Amino acid sequence: MYAVVDLLTWLDYLAVGIFVFCWAGYRYYLEKGERGRRGLIGVTHEYRLQWAMESATRDIPVSCAALTSNLMSSVSFYANTTIYIIAGLLALVGTADRLLSFSTDIPFMTEEAHGLIELKLMLLILVFISAYFKFTWSLRQFNFLCILIGGTPHERYMPGKAFWERSARRVAKINSIAGNEFNRGIRAYYFGIAALGWFIHPVVFIAATFLITLVVYRRDYHSKALKILRDEYPPEIREIQMPPNLKQ
Repeated sequence: MYAVVDLLTWLDYLAVGIFVFCWAGYRYYLEKGERGRRGLIGVTHEYRLQWAMESATRDIPVSCAALTSNLMSSVSFYANTTIYIIAGLLALVGTADRLLSFSTDIPFMTEEAHGLIELKLMLLILVFISAYFKFTWSLRQFNFLCILIGGTPHERYMPGKAFWERSARRVAKINSIAGNEFNRGIRAYYFGIAALGWFIHPVVFIAATFLITLVVYRRDYHSKALKILRDEYPPEIREIQMPPNLKQ
């Protein structure tokens, strides 16, 4: 039985290095500076700030409570699902021999690659453990958001405009960082799919990593949803006829 380090080829090291670089590098690219403000993260933060400012004008912020509850339900669902995925992967580690027999019919698989199955499973486990921490931290921060919304006084009782703006920005910021943690957990799912390519061949792993990075980039910077949020409507949306009672 060869040691795992003896079974790893330079192509395996390259594939894992590209995977880590794309995953961590994309987060840095997405969330830093002007680049982040141009994407979905920056645009949605502006809407969260608008939401926070409007919440102070409502006598009973029932709608805010309902919206926050919906956000928390989504995060809780993913956190629970991630636990099941981790448990399933841990169970697979103990049944690696069955995976060997299953993988013999997969093209490009070699005897050396079979000895790396447990290592490949561990990579997947680490990816989904990271996702679990992101989801649970996001859930806690949405709890903080509930506290801030509940503690926001009505505009009639605000000490002044400066206090109102500071309060709204605080609510919007905690809402954004909670949403960002949720997005990081979702990206971990995407890159977990890319990691499955390593079970076939390192080249497939590299190709899947680049493909996933391209997919998340297009959604964050070139999606129709982003254009709509920026009021840059795509043709099929622009051509929708406005009801007569709403026309100027």
